[in-house]
Amino acid sequence: MTGAPLVTAGIDVGSAAVKVAIVWSDGAGAERLLAGASERLRRRDVLAVAEGLFDEQLRAAGLSRGDLAYAATTGEGEALPFRTGHFYGMTTHARGGLFLEPEARAVIDIGALHTRAVRMDENARVASYRMTSQCASGSGQFLENIARYLGVTLEEIGSLSQQADKPESCSSICAVLAETDVINMVSRGIAIPNILKGIHQSMAGRYLKLLVAAGVRGVVLVTGGLAADTGMMAAMGEAAADPKAALQVRSHPQSILAGALGAALWGAFRVRRLAARGLPLPVTVA
Repeated sequence: MTGAPLVTAGIDVGSAAVKVAIVWSDGAGAERLLAGASERLRRRDVLAVAEGLFDEQLRAAGLSRGDLAYAATTGEGEALPFRTGHFYGMTTHARGGLFLEPEARAVIDIGALHTRAVRMDENARVASYRMTSQCASGSGQFLENIARYLGVTLEEIGSLSQQADKPESCSSICAVLAETDVINMVSRGIAIPNILKGIHQSMAGRYLKLLVAAGVRGVVLVTGGLAADTGMMAAMGEAAADPKAALQVRSHPQSILAGALGAALWGAFRVRRLAARGLPLPVTVA
């Protein structure tokens, strides 16, 4: 079992979306994503969305539940009844981030409600981490609220932000103050691209401070849904260009799956570790 190929699954339940990844690994360093997707909750039952997406991705990979050696949850997925085990989000994002970007020595996971910077080594072991405070001004939900107020979609934010010619500064301390700033900007006739760019710059500055506080240097992979926001990535690149920061900020087309990927890969590690010690293997999902 130690060196035998395994198929494992990872289910990452977040505040706004569920992510599922089905992964093949051979125990000798070869790892491959067989299927993966994310789905927004939109006030629906978490269990129904998670189980539906889980089975859908198994079908996409041409597999059934019985083919899995392990089904790992992370995030808020500990209560899912079809899981084999659960892993903490910091460890899964570190492992998933390393899978997506082997040069990364840190990830910054920008979630719907919180953001966390995680520094890890070349084996995805967490060395340090920092999280944002309770204020939501640095979160994905805050940006979604602003987009709704401005009458633009989440998909439009990135390209609009990059059209800015005179970004308007925005509060980075408090979500309420930031939203008040935006209302005032609209009343003053500030163009939407300049508003969005100012918000992106404010959020990027906050993320940079978080990374520095975690002792991060070198390559950082952005994980979570905002990794697909080109305006946010541009602002983070600009913030990281400061020579004192010594950071390279990158994203990946599958960054949103990092937590689920990491859960699946740690699940395979756990199965092999138990087998190597001659201990009972986990009961697979039914």
